[in-house]
Amino acid sequence: MSELHSDDQTAGHPNDRAVIRLRPKSKPQAIRHGFPWVFADEAVLDRRTKALPPGGLAVLEDAERQPLALVTVNPVSKIIARVMDTDPGAVIDGAWLRARLTRALQMRERIYDEPFYRLVHAEADGLPGLVIDRFGDAAVIQPNAAWADGMAGDIADALIEVAGVSTVVLNGQGRSRGLEGLAERLEVIRGAAPSGPVQVRMNGATYLADLLGGQKTGLFFDQRPNHAFAQRLVDGGSVLDVFSHVGGFGLAALAAGADSALCIDGSAPALELARGGAAAMGAADRLETQQSDAFDALETLAEQGRTFDVVVCDPPAFAPSKPALEKGLRAYERIAKMAAPLVAPGGYLVLCSCSHAADLTAFRNVSARGIGRGGRRGVLIHTGQAGPDHPTLPQLAETGYLKALFFRLD
Repeated sequence: MSELHSDDQTAGHPNDRAVIRLRPKSKPQAIRHGFPWVFADEAVLDRRTKALPPGGLAVLEDAERQPLALVTVNPVSKIIARVMDTDPGAVIDGAWLRARLTRALQMRERIYDEPFYRLVHAEADGLPGLVIDRFGDAAVIQPNAAWADGMAGDIADALIEVAGVSTVVLNGQGRSRGLEGLAERLEVIRGAAPSGPVQVRMNGATYLADLLGGQKTGLFFDQRPNHAFAQRLVDGGSVLDVFSHVGGFGLAALAAGADSALCIDGSAPALELARGGAAAMGAADRLETQQSDAFDALETLAEQGRTFDVVVCDPPAFAPSKPALEKGLRAYERIAKMAAPLVAPGGYLVLCSCSHAADLTAFRNVSARGIGRGGRRGVLIHTGQAGPDHPTLPQLAETGYLKALFFRLD
């Protein structure tokens, strides 16, 4: 049983909780106004605090010893505390989890007709460090904070009760877990493993999601509204989807009537899933795939004189952190420079960034500069973001990470 469960009398009971205190120069107003994190340099790190178990509970106090919130603590992380509840006396148990999951589910069910979406988007849904993507009667959880990793079984049980899923996959992989001092793991923790890729319908297209062997949770739901806007730009014609993964923009374009789509990605398994999705929607003859380094592919296409009516570049996070920002922005500019010449006159270029360290202004500036360096001129017609199943916590910029810029080129 998790140490956060209400039956645990050593850590979960309100009367037995440890205390973590802000330094005198730290600003408690940020926590009172909704900021969900306390960084290590903002807290008093005495011997008792450093000895707290990763994922344990504590009451956060200001320098005047006034309680601010109930937090989960991880002394090995730069984010030493995450707000679990604004009530310092809250009990983190199955009932608490079910209440949070129910609230998240109600919003998604109001928006989406089918059960394929991000069900929990971490801090923005009041479950810090926890991501849950739903694929019909299966769900993939990413416990990227110590408390969620320790309570994974409790979370799975609450998820089954609230959402009615029968299979829960724990995908404990990725950079975020390393920052929390958590080991990588991938396992089915409830129900039976899926017999194969799961079919997901979005915007009229069919995608195949590999819940055990795919990237992240198997599919990127965040681009759904940007796929839909790109579909409005399709009027027959040809589409190039670079960094396509399982065919995100390419399959959406085919569903909207594109004559052809070329999907380029470095992953052979991802491209196989893209072809499977095209076949499932009766568009296999209009899809071409190419396994290649994206930069090499863009260079080769330019040498061949190829052009496309719509070109989309949706790379991985080139700037996943502030130290990587300058290098990442140069990479985004290079992508724009190389992609712009491949757009047919009067066509459209879509440039995406999922780097939270690169804000919208910086990304827009390097994209525009790259287009100019590529010998093209254009106007920005639309700026997209993640869908409503990826809500943004206004106080936390990291939850609003996705940017999609739609340009019309001369």
